[in-house]
Amino acid sequence: MYLHIGNNYLVRLSDVVGIFDIENTTVDKCTKKFLERAEREKHCIYTTLEMPKSFVVTVRNGEEKVYISQLAAGTLKKRLAEGIES
Repeated sequence: MYLHIGNNYLVRLSDVVGIFDIENTTVDKCTKKFLERAEREKHCIYTTLEMPKSFVVTVRNGEEKVYISQLAAGTLKKRLAEGIES
């Protein structure tokens, strides 16, 4: 099963570690450092050029990826829950 995170980007449900609201989480210093490191290490994937609202952290085969999405974290969490229930 896959989670659609915007603009034709899909991630495997089993790879999702977390879905986070950008506005609420980036006030924390740890989150800022995490995102800066992911960007520096080329682990960030931007799914849009629009204002980002959330980010999705995935790990597959030990490789971390951070998807920056224009969709709200609540929307993605709802899609995730629907995918798990199916």
